[in-house]
Amino acid sequence: MLKFAIHYGLHFGLPLAISLIFFKKNWKSSYVIMLLAFVIDLDHLLANPIFSPNRCSINFHPLHSYYAIVIYCLMLIPNRTRIFAIGLLAHIISDSVDCLLI
Repeated sequence: MLKFAIHYGLHFGLPLAISLIFFKKNWKSSYVIMLLAFVIDLDHLLANPIFSPNRCSINFHPLHSYYAIVIYCLMLIPNRTRIFAIGLLAHIISDSVDCLLI
C-alpha cells in the first residue's frame, strides 16, 4: 500500500510541484499538459500481463526504454515541447522510484 501511495503521489504531485514552482502564471495548463504524459503508459498494453506490481517499467516497456528517455531529454530543447517533456521525465522518475521499492 505504501508503494502504491508513493508511486501515485509522485505521478500527480511531482508535476504539480514543478508547475507551481516554475510555471506560476500558467500552472494549471502546464499541470494538465504534464499529466497528459500519462499517455506513455499505453505501452503497458503490449506486456503480458498488462500490470505486474513487482515489475520495473524502466527499460521493460518501449516508451519507458532508455532510448525513449533520451528522446524525452531532447524534447526539453524546443520551447514548444518542453512542458510535455518535463511531464514525460517526471513520469519516468516516478516509475524509477518503483524500481527501487521492488
